[in-house]
Amino acid sequence: MNRTTLSLIAGVTALAAVTGFASLTTPEASGSDTAKAAAQLPVERTSLVCPAPSTSDLAETTYTSFTPVTEGAGGKGTAELLPAGDEKGEKGDKDEKGKPVLEPGEPGTPVEGERSGSDAPALIGTAEGKSAPGWTVQQSTEIAAGSGRGLSGVNCTAADTEFWFPGASTAEGRTDYVHLTNPDDSAAVVDLELYGKEGPLESSLGEGITVPPHSSEPILLSTLAEAEETNLTVHVNVRSGRVGAAVQALDDEVGGDWLAAAAEPAGNLVIPGIPKDATEVRLVVFTPGGTDADLKVRLAAPSGLITPAGNETLRVKSRMTTAVDLGDVTRGEAGSLVLTPTSGEVPVVAAVRVVRGKGDDQETAFIPAASPVGTRATAVGNTGKGTTLSLTAPDGTAKVKVTASAGTEGGEAASETYTIKSGTTQDVELPLPQGLKGTYALTVEPEPDTAAVYASRTLTATKDGLPAFTVQTLPDDRGTVSVPDAEQDLSVLQK
Repeated sequence: MNRTTLSLIAGVTALAAVTGFASLTTPEASGSDTAKAAAQLPVERTSLVCPAPSTSDLAETTYTSFTPVTEGAGGKGTAELLPAGDEKGEKGDKDEKGKPVLEPGEPGTPVEGERSGSDAPALIGTAEGKSAPGWTVQQSTEIAAGSGRGLSGVNCTAADTEFWFPGASTAEGRTDYVHLTNPDDSAAVVDLELYGKEGPLESSLGEGITVPPHSSEPILLSTLAEAEETNLTVHVNVRSGRVGAAVQALDDEVGGDWLAAAAEPAGNLVIPGIPKDATEVRLVVFTPGGTDADLKVRLAAPSGLITPAGNETLRVKSRMTTAVDLGDVTRGEAGSLVLTPTSGEVPVVAAVRVVRGKGDDQETAFIPAASPVGTRATAVGNTGKGTTLSLTAPDGTAKVKVTASAGTEGGEAASETYTIKSGTTQDVELPLPQGLKGTYALTVEPEPDTAAVYASRTLTATKDGLPAFTVQTLPDDRGTVSVPDAEQDLSVLQK
């Protein structure tokens, strides 16, 4: 068997392993050279990792799991979230070994679980069958006092090999950790690179960090470099294996939140859903290449694209983190930042730090540049009065269907379709489930052939006058995969 034949078989086998659906089929008609369009089919397996939520004894963490109903996903379905280490027994309380944090339910109905205190572990989860397409898990933590007090939230994510986090810090009063979670059976080796306002921070301590199988490692950023940097970009580069990654940013004065990974470096970026009552907005941008980037900064408001006074353009020097304070840029209206090149396109990554409240009653959240919604996006853990969904269509008018699921304790699903005009952001009035009890999930589905839509969800709560909040962007939930129509051709074995 020659090398060409081996490559063909290996390629088809790999595709089948990834999608769970690919197969070789007999051609319907002979003599046709027309290639058939790839089918969008539900995935059969989804894996997620969640970082350890807090080291505070005052932490109250809620996990919410949801799988949207997906056409074509039938048969049995299973899903579970286990403490990191339980699968192989390397870590974890023996009394808790193998005990799921929650038992995910049927597609279409969200399920909640809770943990209290500082010993809540990182989690590794897997969903299969009809529970896999679009499986989403939200981790939300309330901390009453201390560093990072307030509400923090993060979407549990799939493991990958590279992440960018603009907006981290090693400044006095900030305590930032990058959490690395390895869901696989073999160790992962990771390099952490830090970039400040003058360029790379010299340190060998971030090189070759080993993350054992089925475990999670929090790395304190201030131990990797001596310099205090108010605005940092963290690059997580995985040499071998895969990890999930997120940055936990804790501030002594203005609370804290999770900083999720930014969208991949690109010349055009959208940072969706800055809260309309934001009192401070700081934009942090970084370009990883060898060329400086010149960007036009605009705000997509309900009335259209506008340019923030005094911040029309931004120059980002190569491999240097650039930050600019935009103040209360939204001025009481929904808004999203749109970054575009002024001339040649240079890939950048970006995020904003958002502050709500004033004086001693302030809270912080982070919004990274996002990928478009794509086919469908999902957000869970929503409350009846404390949820805001922001939709942005920077390049053309879009129509978007939003569905609110049944609640965790009861209610009936409801949906509504919205038109988002080109260049605008709208905080839409949500279609609350009828008879809602508990929390619910939102699915966002742009209509076919509509303009690109970006989305974020804000959760708010008021604790003793503190305007606690957290924001998550809504990228495509990867519920389906494109599978080409393959045909048998046994003659290739003779070549």
